Amino acid sequence: MSTTTAELDAIRAVVATVQHAQQNELVDEFVGLFREDAIWTTGHGQRLFGRAAIAEFTAAALPGAMRDGTATYEVEHVLFIRPDVAAVKVVQRYLNHAGELTGQGSPMYVMAKEGGRWLLTANQNTPVTD
Repeated sequence: MSTTTAELDAIRAVVATVQHAQQNELVDEFVGLFREDAIWTTGHGQRLFGRAAIAEFTAAALPGAMRDGTATYEVEHVLFIRPDVAAVKVVQRYLNHAGELTGQGSPMYVMAKEGGRWLLTANQNTPVTD
């Protein structure tokens, strides 16, 4: 397996963990994916600076978020800015309990590799409106 293939697999694993944490409303699992100094702009435009702010927001927003359905996350494109920094474009789909598409998001995750682990670093979740 090439280094790039291994890195892509590791990045996909982070996105799969985002999906798992969101679907199961696991605040600590989700927050643990971020660097301590991460930044995140939510789908509603709220700007969060640092893991503590992300944790506070997530603890308020995530519990109960899946009561009307679920969300899936799929890596669409990865751009390696450097070997240890990647811009990751994700397709986010919201589904009701019948499995019907009810909305979409277009997150961008800039990830940095630290200590052998890819971490969410600078992130924005954008709703798809068309």
